[in-house]
Amino acid sequence: MIEQHPVRYLITPINPAAHLFEVQCIIHAPDPAGQILSLPAWIPGSYMIRDFAKNIVTISAVTMDGGITMRKIDKQTWQCAATDKPVTITYTVYAWDLSVRTAHLDTNHGFFNGSSVFLSVAGKENLPCDVEILPPHGEQYKSWRLATTLPRHAAGLYEFGVYYAKDYDELIDHPVEMGNFDIGTFEVAGVPHDIILTGKHRADIPRICDDLQKICSRHVALFGELPPMERYMFLTMIVGSGYGGLEHRSSTSLLVSRNDLPLPGDKELSEEYCNFLGLCSHEYFHTWNVKRIKPEAFLPYQLQSETYTRQLWAFEGITSYYDDLALLRSGVIDEKRYLELLGQTATRVWRTPGRLKQSVADSSFDAWTKFYKQDENAPNAIVSYYAKGALIALALDLTIRKMTNHAASLDDMMHILWQEYGKPLLGVPEGKIEQLAAALAGGALDEFFNRYLYGTEDLPLAELLQDKGINFTLRAALNMADKGGKPADKPNGMVTLGARFTANPAGAGVSHVFDRSAAQQAGVSAGDILIAVDHLKVDQTNIEKVIAGYPAGTEVTLHAFRRDELYQCQAVLQSADRDTCVIDLKADCSSTEENNRNQWLYGSEPRASIRKVAS
Repeated sequence: MIEQHPVRYLITPINPAAHLFEVQCIIHAPDPAGQILSLPAWIPGSYMIRDFAKNIVTISAVTMDGGITMRKIDKQTWQCAATDKPVTITYTVYAWDLSVRTAHLDTNHGFFNGSSVFLSVAGKENLPCDVEILPPHGEQYKSWRLATTLPRHAAGLYEFGVYYAKDYDELIDHPVEMGNFDIGTFEVAGVPHDIILTGKHRADIPRICDDLQKICSRHVALFGELPPMERYMFLTMIVGSGYGGLEHRSSTSLLVSRNDLPLPGDKELSEEYCNFLGLCSHEYFHTWNVKRIKPEAFLPYQLQSETYTRQLWAFEGITSYYDDLALLRSGVIDEKRYLELLGQTATRVWRTPGRLKQSVADSSFDAWTKFYKQDENAPNAIVSYYAKGALIALALDLTIRKMTNHAASLDDMMHILWQEYGKPLLGVPEGKIEQLAAALAGGALDEFFNRYLYGTEDLPLAELLQDKGINFTLRAALNMADKGGKPADKPNGMVTLGARFTANPAGAGVSHVFDRSAAQQAGVSAGDILIAVDHLKVDQTNIEKVIAGYPAGTEVTLHAFRRDELYQCQAVLQSADRDTCVIDLKADCSSTEENNRNQWLYGSEPRASIRKVAS
């Protein structure tokens, strides 16, 4: 017999063709004054108000005596009429967002995050609940299976049935995939790990499992243990073009391009597959960093409105530092490829004029309104707490190592955060990470954080990498596809207007115009459509080549449409700025430099003598 929990959910894909889930929420002892229910406004890990309640199409409530009224209090909250009898809330949810954040349902598969489909029952959020997940009705769905790390109550592995959660927070932290999918399994720290592949593909699953096993093992070694879990899952949706990931306590939701995955017989590590492994590495590191080591402001999550913290640089930036570093430490990539990836990260930062206007701490605080709601002026106004946060983590790691002669490192700090905050589930107070870093370094780091975290100065990477036998140099971009990381194969950079372009049937659509660029000074604006440069027709495919035919300093005539009006202006072409970063090995390294580099790049087990740094 299945134990009766205070709250029970039943979710069914009642109409896949119409993208509708039906959910029943059964409350055995509702609030006698009138039960209040609400749906979250955002999902942990994605810091933007998404108003999931907008997807509720119909909603009603009944008791054994018949229907009762429901009054909507605000955009995401309802209150049932007072009753002392068990109440069943039935509602339909429209699911047509193919992303890692919400819910998606069609005749090929179903996917949902609990935060977008399960109403929270006020006053019972901390009580256990169970959820029965049913397949769609119909012969065509007989072969569907289900993948989730929700604890199983009366369901087999990969089967529909009854699952349970100890509270609402756990209920919404285990996404669900249903349909026909492929499975690859490997083991890390005695725990099975699955990669679930949904969508058409010909991927080399054994190779993916082998690479992920190495990467995941590296992360477990850093923290010393895997958090308690029965199983871990990489829920992977494969599409023609897409990229994204969202972390959960024992799984991650991934959206990737079909070309990101290796084919059987492929021996090379393509750029696309490397990016896929980096994404998996990033989300897996979150198993510790942000899912358990989390800001004090997130305990507990307040999902009805924004929750502010200046610490996202540490939870996303440090994770972004370790995601690629783990590829090297696990042996999946070599030093040259790792330094190239690091150079590409630095290039993304150096090419953002907004880095000189917004601090990373402020970027974290303003994630809700700026980072997650970027517009055409974003590159000129904001900085990424992911990318610059990763560089701050790199610089902090190198600084601690330098101040302690490699006796301590960022690895040790992460181990301390796990032992003292993540494992006991204590929130990390604002400023605590800076204090721990200073304690590890054995000296003040106020200037470091004031200049690079709370200020807007560029990080001194050339100086910090010098004693590792590594060069950090800046050059001009060779073309618009140049992502940096590699030395230039020709001496001069490109001539540029200083704008980004998108495809448009009429010409070259302008998506972004950079500060102090030729385009900005000429009066070109985002949304314009350039149709000619010096009376030569241009579009997204040829505008770079046309401009490259002129030397820097040349004045050219631009013709463009703004809305439905044709205008003409003059622009003086510029040489590309030296904002493309190259990080590579010196030609001749001393044995000391090589030893320093190896200690940094390959790490070591956190040292017991410094695990208990004073909090």
